[in-house]
Amino acid sequence: MFDTGHQTYPHKLLTGRSEQFAALRQSGGLSGYPNRSESAHDWVENSHASVSLAWVDGIAKALALQGRRDRHVVGVIGDGALTGGVAWEGLNNLGGAARAAIIVLNDNGRSYDPTTGAIATHLAALRSGVSAGPNLFEVLGFSYIGPVDGHDIASTCSALRRAATLDKPVVVHAVTAKGRGYPPAEADEDDRMHACGVIDVATGRPTTASPPSWTEVFGEELVRIADERPEVVGMTAAMRLPAGLGALSRKYPDRVFDSGIAEQHLLACAAGLASAGAHPVVALYSTFLHRAFDQLLFDVGLHRLPVTLVLDRAGITGPDGASHHGMWDLALLTNVPGLRIACPRDAARLRQQLAAALADTAPNALRYPKGPPGKDIPAIDHVGGIDVLYGNGTSERDVLLIAVGAMARPCIDAAECLNEAGVGVTVVDPGWVWPLNPALTELAGQHRAAICVEDGVADAGIGTRLNHHIGNMSARTRIHSLGLPRDYIAHAGRNQILSECGLSGPAISATCLMRLQLDSP
Repeated sequence: MFDTGHQTYPHKLLTGRSEQFAALRQSGGLSGYPNRSESAHDWVENSHASVSLAWVDGIAKALALQGRRDRHVVGVIGDGALTGGVAWEGLNNLGGAARAAIIVLNDNGRSYDPTTGAIATHLAALRSGVSAGPNLFEVLGFSYIGPVDGHDIASTCSALRRAATLDKPVVVHAVTAKGRGYPPAEADEDDRMHACGVIDVATGRPTTASPPSWTEVFGEELVRIADERPEVVGMTAAMRLPAGLGALSRKYPDRVFDSGIAEQHLLACAAGLASAGAHPVVALYSTFLHRAFDQLLFDVGLHRLPVTLVLDRAGITGPDGASHHGMWDLALLTNVPGLRIACPRDAARLRQQLAAALADTAPNALRYPKGPPGKDIPAIDHVGGIDVLYGNGTSERDVLLIAVGAMARPCIDAAECLNEAGVGVTVVDPGWVWPLNPALTELAGQHRAAICVEDGVADAGIGTRLNHHIGNMSARTRIHSLGLPRDYIAHAGRNQILSECGLSGPAISATCLMRLQLDSP
């Protein structure tokens, strides 16, 4: 079992997939993570961290029930993933039983960022051989082999063979260096080139310059606000740089808190900070919010605390695949009473909405996709706090497109197509998509068809919520939802996936024309 799956490339090379790497993370090509459809050697394809030990425990139990003593279950987990609470739940269950299982601890001192907390301190002591106290793994009931030089094949093989002779759970502590053997990665203090794009192999530098990303816009604006608001603090789960807190941590290192891969702790800790006068800004990838929904609902939400969630990689992420798409967040967030949700359409709106969230005394959430925000999209009018982005000036009001966040641009593209077809169309951006702005009810009622376009699950997202609430107020008005299917969407380019899901400008236009035809008397 490979925890997270970031180590899977050598595994794929060794299991017969070397010639498929030319299409790595592309549509129809190799996944960037273990994938059962690719090989019988891939057992787990969920790439969220810290769960491998629970899988090991479950499979070891199944083999024991079957009397299979001829097989070994091996989990490979990094020290970064070991900061996750579910990993320690796995250790607790494995160590308390006599079943054989091998845990390979790949200890390189970091995940994206350096590993933090007491666990990191204990592992450092084990690496040095000068531990001041008992070996924690042995205390939990494991045999301990190590530390082993994880770059020495002979030593590592010897340790694994010895582990296989033990009829009890064992930890093989392999010490490695992230990026070893590639000088540009070894020299990268930020993340050892953990998530690089296309690079010049000789230098490790990107071959093309990238425009500012949503993440960078957020990080810069947060620093500006923090300069004026000493109670504002940043929080993240082992993703200080990827989630946009790098600039804040450099300027105000004492005001950034990294929980390790422990999202449940992170949200509950944020509640504690907020209750004592701070205003935490919790920066996460959208896909990792699911782990802390209970804490969001009952620790933050129930107490109406001023915690601001900033969810990066919302919607479709593209090459990372099914377990990394941030497409489930709106379906979850709209269940939290009192939580305001903003989906900025551009960088200017992100700055405005972040400032508004931090001025509030209740919980707020902002979400935006991966990549650059592109040029700002100005409003041409305002109706009841709703931005009007497009209106073709005709007397006919055929279609209202409600654009959720980054869907504003394809909605405007669709409006241009509809205008050429002689359709009267209006595009609006609610900005704060939840709770419902009552002005949407009136706007929707002025059009023959109203369609909410979002990069979340269509049948459980903003459109569905709006339709339910507006339907309760007006029997004549209905909002149709256009979004992503409730399915596990494979890896491909972001624009390709959006297009295949009917969320490109031409596809949205075609849906509008079909809707008008269906709604015609």
